[in-house]
Amino acid sequence: MNMIVFWLTVLVVLVIIELLTMGLTTIWFAGGALVAALASLLRAPFLVQVILFLLTSAVLLFFTRPLAVKYFNKDRVRTNAESLIGRQAIVISEIDNLQGIGQVNVGGMEWSARTREDGVKLPVGTVTTVLAINGVKLVVEERKEKEV
Repeated sequence: MNMIVFWLTVLVVLVIIELLTMGLTTIWFAGGALVAALASLLRAPFLVQVILFLLTSAVLLFFTRPLAVKYFNKDRVRTNAESLIGRQAIVISEIDNLQGIGQVNVGGMEWSARTREDGVKLPVGTVTTVLAINGVKLVVEERKEKEV
């Protein structure tokens, strides 16, 4: 089988998969297949083609993927629990990490909660900010008023 046809077929299949998934998963390997196809066109040995495919794919994956993910996913809407991070919550049951108790209300929903630091108790009525999600509990801290 002509190797350039092989590499171009790999390239097309990887691009089709990328278009179907839009997950920035196979496009890096498609770049590697393109370089390998060019090497095949220049009559490079098959081993050189495979090495170029692997090296190019790895370089694209490790050096350009973080940038692409940052710019292509900037308008992504956070869903479910992830959307709670950064929101305000009101303590409805005292939070005490040492006793393992505490609940907050966020957007009308009750969540178990804990503070980021042990030893910090938050009484009922305290306004907090959701910092993270740890398992099924929200990690909160007392909301600081912005200085004017």
